[in-house]
Order: sequence, then C-alpha cells, then structure tokens
Amino acid sequence: MNNTFHTVRGYELQRNNNNMLTPALEDYLEMIYRNSLKETYIRINTLAQLLNVKDSSASKMVKKLGDLGLVNYQKYGVVTLTNEGKKLGEYLLQRHNIIENFLTIIGSKKDALVQTELIEHVITNDTVKNIQILSDFFKDNKDMLQKYMEYKSLLL
Repeated sequence: MNNTFHTVRGYELQRNNNNMLTPALEDYLEMIYRNSLKETYIRINTLAQLLNVKDSSASKMVKKLGDLGLVNYQKYGVVTLTNEGKKLGEYLLQRHNIIENFLTIIGSKKDALVQTELIEHVITNDTVKNIQILSDFFKDNKDMLQKYMEYKSLLL
C-alpha cells in the first residue's frame, strides 16, 4: 500500500499529467457539447453567458480547445465541435449526469449540481463506471434503496 500523501493540488497535477484537459477546459467543452445538442454551433458571447464568464475568457479557452483539436474556431466566428470534441464532450456530459443522478438518489438534492461540478473533475473513469453501476442497482432494486434511506434516516 502506498502511503504517499499529497495536497489536493498535488493530486490534480498528477491527474493532469494523464489528461490533456484542465477542469476549466472540461467545463467549456461540456457546455459547447450541451449546446451542440440544440444547435450546430455556438458563439463566444453565448458560451460566456452560459458559463458566467467574460467573452475574453471564453475566447482564450476556446482557442486552447482549438489547439487541442477539439473545436473549430476562427476569431470572431462561430465554434463547432470536431469529431474528437463531440466524443469527449459526450463523455463529459454523461459523467456529469451520472454523478448528479447518483447524488440525487442518495439524497443530496439541495446542492447536487454544485457537488457534481466539484466532483466531476477529480473522479476517475473507473469510479464513474462504479457509480453508474450502483445507481442502476438502486434503480433496479427499489427495496434496497428504501433500506438505504431507512438506515440513513436512523443516522441523521
């Protein structure tokens, strides 16, 4: 067993060595993908509004996504996803939905969105799969979910 501990930032740096996207870039790509389900493109000002950031910040991040081959973008133009961007964006949205659904199932309804936004950037693909399996188990076994809720109510 490895007992080497790090700060949260240390773990983030380790993770980012294995991942080309920072949490902020993931947020941008996920939002571009969400929007692509309704429209084939998004404008920088719309993206900035959706993420509550300045247009200049959105422009910088989209340029980085473009440099990574995930979006097509020309300054002052529209943003579209590449095939690779669509695949990764779809995964990011699925990951988000899996985590948010799980948190809701276990009773974290009040701040499930905020918790999801914080968790989704530090969780491994394997853990996301396990959360999906557990969520599906609870969905298919309502009696077990009820037992969990009863047990939880005894402790709170």
